[in-house]
Amino acid sequence: MECRPGCAACCIAPSISSPIPGLPDGKPAGLPCPQLTEDLRCAIFGRPGRPGCCSGLQPSEEMCGTDRVHALVWLERLEAATRP
Repeated sequence: MECRPGCAACCIAPSISSPIPGLPDGKPAGLPCPQLTEDLRCAIFGRPGRPGCCSGLQPSEEMCGTDRVHALVWLERLEAATRP
């Protein structure tokens, strides 16, 4: 499955505990990644500085659903379920 253009749910909804360029302490859930461009694309996609948690998250029918709202809600629920 390919990423849906204009979605970026995976760059907004989840928290990231590892450092990422622009956020040395990671990213809280719900905050758009500072590497997210205006057209909702990753500015560091495919580059060495991209965190492993980002490159490891792959689009799927279950996560992405049929629209961006589905993806945001699914990822928000996953975030809540895995919160320490």
